[in-house]
Amino acid sequence: MEKKDINRRQFLSYTAALGAAGVIVPSVLTSCSNGKKLTPLRPEGSYYIPELPDKAIDGRRLKLGVIGCGGRATGAVDNLFEAADGITVQAIGDVFQDRVDDMKAGIKEKHNQTVPEENVFVGFDAYRKVIDSGVDIVIIATPPAFRPEHFRYATEKGVHSFLEKPIAVDAKGYRTIIATAKQAEAKGLCVVTGTQRHHQRPYVEAFDLIQKGYIGEITGGNVYWNQGMLWYREREAGWSDMEWMIRDWVNWEWLSGDHIVEQHVHNIDVFLWMSGLKPIKATSFGGRHRRRTGNQYDMFSTDFEFENGIHLHSMCRQIDGCSSNVSEFIQGTKGSWNSEDHEIKDLQGNVIWKYEENPAFAQHNPYVLEHVDWVNHIRKGEAHVEAEETGNSSLAAVMARESAYSGQTVTWDEMAASPLDLVPENLELGKMDMSKYVIPVPGTSEE
Repeated sequence: MEKKDINRRQFLSYTAALGAAGVIVPSVLTSCSNGKKLTPLRPEGSYYIPELPDKAIDGRRLKLGVIGCGGRATGAVDNLFEAADGITVQAIGDVFQDRVDDMKAGIKEKHNQTVPEENVFVGFDAYRKVIDSGVDIVIIATPPAFRPEHFRYATEKGVHSFLEKPIAVDAKGYRTIIATAKQAEAKGLCVVTGTQRHHQRPYVEAFDLIQKGYIGEITGGNVYWNQGMLWYREREAGWSDMEWMIRDWVNWEWLSGDHIVEQHVHNIDVFLWMSGLKPIKATSFGGRHRRRTGNQYDMFSTDFEFENGIHLHSMCRQIDGCSSNVSEFIQGTKGSWNSEDHEIKDLQGNVIWKYEENPAFAQHNPYVLEHVDWVNHIRKGEAHVEAEETGNSSLAAVMARESAYSGQTVTWDEMAASPLDLVPENLELGKMDMSKYVIPVPGTSEE
């Protein structure tokens, strides 16, 4: 197929003119429809394409609260300061004193701001105190199990939230997220989540083209997050059961949701986002071979079935010494898209679109751009809530996890209505019934 690339000089002048508004335009696009009219997946204007300027617009100063002061929260604060001017850190809170001490010192060193001592909070109720301190916006980067309640309280108080993903680890948390998202919309709040591919230039450009019909109707796909083992914390002398679990949170199902929820949700989310579909059921298997702490698996394989009969294969693994792959692939009736090369191909394998960085932009870090989008909506007074979409992706991952743990096919309706609630009733730094936190074994033995 003869390529008909956009004239490079025309393309650069056009994108430069639009650059200030952050408009996404195709990078390299050939005639993929062979003269035939494309059939959009969704009508133009019915889906969200973010403006992605390099930096947020100026406006009123925003008072920031931070709930959870670990590594991801520290990174999010740095990203926010890079994304926008006029941010003041008003309050911070964490379960542990050393965490807030480290964050307070880091904010002073890197951003030359001093968090008032009276606004540094420690304990399981620190999130309420941070939100009640008079903040405008809050970064919620606690272990995922706590995010639904923290989001609910922030929304109740009229505070704009940035929620790290995933935003639910069980069915009860999911229902809280969905209900709170509707309340946030009604209040005109802006809620952005940490599914940063929604603010990553090549993904956003591909999403727009897929919605316009460049790969036709979606017929299936594959998503992967295979890597080495993540970090873990061996128990130290003096740590209670609860303290150890929270400091080692990424390895415990009730805190992280297992890595299919905590990490692989990114890739599952990409397929749900691109397709506009929700799975109706999941059949999974998984296991544990190398993990050192916690009670979760280190690998999963899932077949998701969707309401129109198409299937998505999902695979994730965290084991050292194995092949790695973090990517997404989507097949359509007219072609395919893959995130490894950021390309769209026709059915003959010809590349009809390939992402190229737009020289009109200097900022390409999606962790920064998601905060640009967040602040822009707030300063423009525009409601924008991503929590329901990310809540659905989180529940899809929970559904797959529960299928692997049980050995049974699990439906969306069963999972959404399930009483599953992983968060302990009493949250305190003390002894826990550790017999509840065993490694799941699917099926039944011959015995």
